[in-house]
Amino acid sequence: MLKPAGTTQWIKALTPNPRSRARLFCFPYAGGGAVIFRDWARALPPDIEVCAATLPGRGSRMLEPPLTRLSAVVAHLTDAITSYLDKPFAFFGHSMGALTAFELARRLSREVGVEPKCLLVSGCRAPHLPDPDPPPYALPEPELIGYLRRLNGTPEEVLEKRELMELMMPILRADFEAVSTYAYVEGTPLGCPASAYGGLRDPMVRREHLAAWREHTAAGFALRMFDGDHFFIHQTAPQLIGAISSELSRLMGEVA
Repeated sequence: MLKPAGTTQWIKALTPNPRSRARLFCFPYAGGGAVIFRDWARALPPDIEVCAATLPGRGSRMLEPPLTRLSAVVAHLTDAITSYLDKPFAFFGHSMGALTAFELARRLSREVGVEPKCLLVSGCRAPHLPDPDPPPYALPEPELIGYLRRLNGTPEEVLEKRELMELMMPILRADFEAVSTYAYVEGTPLGCPASAYGGLRDPMVRREHLAAWREHTAAGFALRMFDGDHFFIHQTAPQLIGAISSELSRLMGEVA
C-alpha cells in the first residue's frame, strides 16, 4: 500500500503543489544536484509537480559522503520515493541520472508493483551497451579535469578555481565510480513507454546508443536529437523542456 506524499532528504519538491495532477521526478548527471532542474520547475505546466533527487554530498547534504555504487543510490531512492507515488508520475534522468531512473523504475515495478507513466532518458547509452572508454574516476586530478573540460559541462571558471574543485572532486569521483561499476542485469522490459533524447554533437553517446533504449520497453518508444553536445540539456533547454512538456501533457491526458 502506498503512503501519502511526504518529504525526505532524498527527494525535493521544487514546485510543491498539493493540487498537481502528476509528478515529474528528475535525476541529475554525475556531480549534479537538484539545482540544475530549478528552471524546469518554472517552465513546465503548473499541474506537474517537479521533484528532484538530492544525493549525498551536494546541496543540503554536502557534509554526507557520496555513494560509489548505483545500486546503493537506487536502494535509498526506492525507500524515499514511495511516499510520493500517490499520483501519476514520470521519470527523467540525464547521463548517470538516466541509469538511476531506469533502475529505480525496474525496482519499483518488481517490489512495489508500480511504474512511471513514462521513462525519459537523456545523454546515456542504453544500459546493456558497455562503455568502451576507461573509467575516469581513478584518473589523476589534472587528467580528470581535462576529461571534464572535454565533456563541456563544467564552466571554465569553476575548473580553474582550486577551492571549488577540491569540493567537487570527491562527488565527481564517487559518481563516475558509480557509473563505471554499474553492471546491467537482464530483466523484463518496462511496461511504460520510453523516450530517449540526445545531442547531435555528443562525442560519447550517439544516436544508435540512444536508439537501443527501445529494447527496454514493451510499450512505445521515441527518439529525438537536439543541437548540442553531451550537455545539450543546458544548451537547448527550452526545446528539451518543450518536448518533455508535450510528452507529459499527452500522457497525463490519457490518465485523466
